[in-house]
Amino acid sequence: MMKRLYSALYLSFLSLAAVAQSGTHSPYSQYGWGLHSDQTGGFNRGMNGVGIGFREHNQVNFINPASYSAMDSTMFLFDVGVSGQLSNFKENGISLNAKNANFEYAVAGLRLFKNVGLSFGLIPFTNVGYNYATTGSIGDTNGTTFTNTYKGSGGLHQMYVGMGWQFVKGLSVGVNASYIWGGFERSAVNSYSDSYINTVSKFYEIDVADYKVDFGLQYAAQVTKKDQLIIGLTYGLGHSMNDKPESKFISINPQTAIADTTTYAFNGTMKLPHTFGAGISWNHRDRWKVGVDYTLQKYRDVGFPEFRYTNGQPQYVLNNDYFKDRQKINIGGRYCKDERGRKFFDRIQYRAGVSYTGSYYKVNGADGPKELSVSAGFGIPIVNSYNNRSFLNISAQWMRQSAPGLLTDNTFRINIGLTFNERWFQKWKFE
Repeated sequence: MMKRLYSALYLSFLSLAAVAQSGTHSPYSQYGWGLHSDQTGGFNRGMNGVGIGFREHNQVNFINPASYSAMDSTMFLFDVGVSGQLSNFKENGISLNAKNANFEYAVAGLRLFKNVGLSFGLIPFTNVGYNYATTGSIGDTNGTTFTNTYKGSGGLHQMYVGMGWQFVKGLSVGVNASYIWGGFERSAVNSYSDSYINTVSKFYEIDVADYKVDFGLQYAAQVTKKDQLIIGLTYGLGHSMNDKPESKFISINPQTAIADTTTYAFNGTMKLPHTFGAGISWNHRDRWKVGVDYTLQKYRDVGFPEFRYTNGQPQYVLNNDYFKDRQKINIGGRYCKDERGRKFFDRIQYRAGVSYTGSYYKVNGADGPKELSVSAGFGIPIVNSYNNRSFLNISAQWMRQSAPGLLTDNTFRINIGLTFNERWFQKWKFE
């Protein structure tokens, strides 16, 4: 047992050393908390995020902590993932490309006792990253033009440790306890070609350091000798957050270069939304596995800090009509002819999935972009003289975000995950 705990602590430090900084170039990340990260492992991504109803003995499924109770007793799992993506943004006949590569996650898992599993890791929570500008004329007789430049960077990260326990046959519960930290900076700079008009800069900063708790439940029913049905439920606790939002307005006189700075403190309390998830999967002979997930994040009950004028007075206050509930549906599955077979090609896992996600925020009072995504991938076994249970998980994913009157974001992403599945705790018998 002590060897297992020492190994877990050692790899946790390795995970912390690889800072989970995922990135984006999407202008849609300027709204709310930014773009939500997938928060899925390599094998989930091939199925486009399905996992609430999946129980895997050789993969870390941190979507539902109840699944940890299914992990193999002789193995130590360590899973790390990266991605590269190419995005195309279109609006009013103008097209622009952007690309970036990201570190996605580092997670580990092992079985502590019979029917009790442990997992820990580092995963991204949200991402903010954009830089664009708009120009136009103010319509005066001097032909004065303006340039508005918008920039943002940052995001929130999540470090978790969780346990899953099968307390009666077929029924498991689990919990992930997480520390969330990070923040983001957003700026809007208004400048003019007329040197007599002040340049106005608006800066918004938010720093977060708080906790997050997620619960999971799974029930596995053996329908026939060859078929198993698994039902999964998850719940994420919503609560007020320990955050420090701040807004600054800086007006610079171009003639004297004198800056006038006004700082506005935030008057209100930000919150994490309550999150509910339900999933069901069907397993036929460990050959076919298909599942459906539904997730609801109750953002409608959450406000967001916004600068506004009330009775002519500037304030940085909580806008309780900024968000809307975020709903997501995932459908996916995988096929493997014989995951324990001796033939290499029989052990390859083929995965595919689709998902639909509604917007969780409003833009000028209208619903934000909806997201459609499809993915396909492989789980390729790594076979050598001392290891035949590790996997290289590769998947391709296409995502489209769009809304009437807003830009269209088409993103193609390649996900690469490596699951080390080592026999650290197997007892050998010599004769």
